[in-house]
Amino acid sequence: MPPITPAPNGLPGTRGRKRVYLMRHGEVSYQRADGRTEFSTQVELTEEGVGQAALMAQLLAQVPFDLGVHTGLTRTRQTVERVLAGRDVRVETVSDLREIQAGSLALLTEDRIDAELTYGFERAALPGAGFPGGETFAAFQARVLPAFEALLRRPDWTTALVVAHGGTNAMLLSWVTRGGLAGLSAFEQDAGCVNIIDVDVVDREILRRMLRAVNLTPYNLTKHEHYLTVAERIVVAMRTMRR
Repeated sequence: MPPITPAPNGLPGTRGRKRVYLMRHGEVSYQRADGRTEFSTQVELTEEGVGQAALMAQLLAQVPFDLGVHTGLTRTRQTVERVLAGRDVRVETVSDLREIQAGSLALLTEDRIDAELTYGFERAALPGAGFPGGETFAAFQARVLPAFEALLRRPDWTTALVVAHGGTNAMLLSWVTRGGLAGLSAFEQDAGCVNIIDVDVVDREILRRMLRAVNLTPYNLTKHEHYLTVAERIVVAMRTMRR
């Protein structure tokens, strides 16, 4: 790895302000060939997801990135590589920003699908709540937030592209707004979207957090005819395959 060169103290005209373009990876499919739904770590971008990344590359073409970050999962790596294609930007892995770990969905009964998936984030603040058979939201929070704060405190960048996941992004956006676990469900993250976050960091202390934009999708800025959440779309696919 090349030596780290300290970046300026902050964005132009500021003291210690950093900007994060926080993306959700492009579209993937969690449907296996046998019809089952599985949140595999190895799923790749679909053709639609590749197109979403290409549009984001155009949207962010003039942004002077110092750093690109992905979570180590295939879908985030593919997205960051396509968004930054042809640019001399250092790309790193921060694995603690990976998605909340889910257990097997095969054993979910019909009457539990909505409670566990469609409205899963609504229960995030309840003691012990988590994905069925997987990670609790409290453990997820304890993994993601320290990793993000450590990234913010680094002196070697001012503007970063971070490509993560729907749950991870919701956790970080709730951190920005100080919503805690109860605030997760307020932040829908469509495939290939970007959020813009400014954070003031002075002497490694995080002083202020600000949202500039949330869930922007260059392929559909107005969300026209885009009514279902990502979780609702997964549930529809699961029910279709079970029939």
